[in-house]
Amino acid sequence: MMRAHLQTLAAALNGLLRDGEAYTLWLEAERSDFIRFNHGKVRQAGSVEQAYLDLRLIHGRRQVTQQLSLCGGADDLALIEAALPALRAALEQVEDDPFLLLNERVQSGERVAAGALPPAETMVADILAAADGHDLVGILASGEISFGFANHLGQFNWQQGESWHFDWSLYSHGDKAVKRSRAGSAWDARALRADIDEAAEQLALLKLPLKTLEPGEYRAYFTPTALSGLLSMLNWGGLSEKELRAKRSPLLKLASGEARLSPRVALAEAGGEGLGPLFQGEGFIRPERVELISGGEHRSSLIGPRSAREFGLEPNAGADEYAEAMQLAAGELPRDEVLSALGTGVYLSNLWYLNFSDRAACRITGMTRFACFWVEDGKIVAPLGVMRFDDSLFRLLGDELEALTVERELLVDAGSYGGRATQSKLLPGALVRSLRFSL
Repeated sequence: MMRAHLQTLAAALNGLLRDGEAYTLWLEAERSDFIRFNHGKVRQAGSVEQAYLDLRLIHGRRQVTQQLSLCGGADDLALIEAALPALRAALEQVEDDPFLLLNERVQSGERVAAGALPPAETMVADILAAADGHDLVGILASGEISFGFANHLGQFNWQQGESWHFDWSLYSHGDKAVKRSRAGSAWDARALRADIDEAAEQLALLKLPLKTLEPGEYRAYFTPTALSGLLSMLNWGGLSEKELRAKRSPLLKLASGEARLSPRVALAEAGGEGLGPLFQGEGFIRPERVELISGGEHRSSLIGPRSAREFGLEPNAGADEYAEAMQLAAGELPRDEVLSALGTGVYLSNLWYLNFSDRAACRITGMTRFACFWVEDGKIVAPLGVMRFDDSLFRLLGDELEALTVERELLVDAGSYGGRATQSKLLPGALVRSLRFSL
């Protein structure tokens, strides 16, 4: 219904334009259920149905934008008609935008995935059954998310699909908990139960006496969640063409050939497999896949429309030039052999408080969090005390990278401020020969 509604609004807006005016429409809509859990029980449940439309009016090289909240009915056209005088007045006040770049080649298309999710009540029942007897806390978000684009040239793009995300923890005592997440476009109750059972086993290990390590270098295994924390730092300009040209990218040495990662590292932006749309607000279509790092060497950066205009390139990303569907290639280490391959060292489930300690060296500092353990001879023997690490990705994903797991996990941004996030990562776990702890 919202797809046809956007087409109706676009057709009506074409008839309202004055000579020399152009427009773009960008729609984000969702119908989502949100269920909050605490102490293994449902504590809050609700649903959200919303649609926001960004109306951009363009004249020459000037542009202004207003966001409208849509109801899906005839009143929405009245909102657009009421917004036009204010937008025209604003256009007279703004200066030309030298980097305004709009797609002038009509590239219409749509991607609609058939609904595959059960009702939220079914998902909740599966969660409660799997968590029976445990103090589970978390939030489940599920439902349909839609994106749409239209412009004065007649281009129309639409994406619609269902997805879910469950961000949860099993609480033990004090500040001790096992934190996990699972997401997808199809519901898998059996896999969720396996996750909760595994977390329960780790929960019992958290009751063992704490192991305190001295600062130094230790063998380490990063779960996909922990590795996600490290790779998220690359979205702070590391994958951006603009930041690379400005010499501010933490991957500058990799791009220049001064540094190199392990041949095992193959990092890509796989928008065609992500939850977000391939089309963007300027009308350009992102490639289904952009190889960023291959064989440990820099291959490409993410190029937004403004950078494309400034540097004479083809755009392949959104304006913010960050990965929206990051993928790291799998390795050859089976997940059930991780502990034996680690031998003696640290098992890292989660990291937090991450920041760059030396941006030029791609050196990151952060803290261990939640279920991190000390492993001896392939067996978990103690929970790990909170430690601070300070190390470079050029090391951890370079000479120190020993193996990546065969299995990968889909990790979806749990954010829902203003709307459910669609940023995702598909990552393996990583075994490294040494990680430097500073405190």
